[in-house]
Amino acid sequence: RTAEGRRIREAFIAPPGSMLLSADYSQIELRLMAHLSEDPAFLAAFRSGEDIHRQTAALIFGVAPDLVSAEMRAQAKTINFGTIYGQGPFALGRQLRISQDEAKRFINEYFTRFAGVRAYLDRQVELARAQGYVETLFKRRRYIPEIKDKNFNTRAFGERLSQNSPLQGSAADLIKIAMVRLHRALVAERLEARLLLQVHDELVLEAPVAELDRATALVRQHMEGVAELKVPLIVDVGVGDNWLDAKR
Repeated sequence: RTAEGRRIREAFIAPPGSMLLSADYSQIELRLMAHLSEDPAFLAAFRSGEDIHRQTAALIFGVAPDLVSAEMRAQAKTINFGTIYGQGPFALGRQLRISQDEAKRFINEYFTRFAGVRAYLDRQVELARAQGYVETLFKRRRYIPEIKDKNFNTRAFGERLSQNSPLQGSAADLIKIAMVRLHRALVAERLEARLLLQVHDELVLEAPVAELDRATALVRQHMEGVAELKVPLIVDVGVGDNWLDAKR
């Protein structure tokens, strides 16, 4: 999103006769939060295909979804992602440019509305304390010795790790598995389309124009079908002569 990032994407161009295909998981960590926490409101929002940030704002502010303002949605989005990283009132208040007391009220209201999320986060901290590690969906472990450290700040860091590691780690697992399956599918069908790189929750491919439709279908098949979650996995796909245009 920075100017430097835009320059890099503009400079990353496809050769003549080909296009770049960008495939980005939509809100993968929040979808994993819904799956792992089984919070009814989170599950309902994703299953209905509604805008999760708008739905969150409606619940937090107690208004109908069609009355949610752009500012309310932006605040809800910040809070949604803040839960993954264990943001407290100070950090949230600074990010939203509101008082610490107001940020604390937002957080309390959020966890009142999404009690399943609060229970999941607390459960992860307890697991880390009891067994010394937490796991991703695919049982990959993250050991967290910091959770028992004598220093308060180090312990708090360990608690945040125990809460967000299963989400971030599971997202990493999913896209790595999808990459392997997609590569094998491209080879099996003898397509010239090929994977170029992975950036967080995004895959970038280069494909001849004649193969774009098939490559797109395979991308959706293997990224969205990589695992069966309690909410659908959605992939946003874009095509362009350069990486920037493919992201738009």
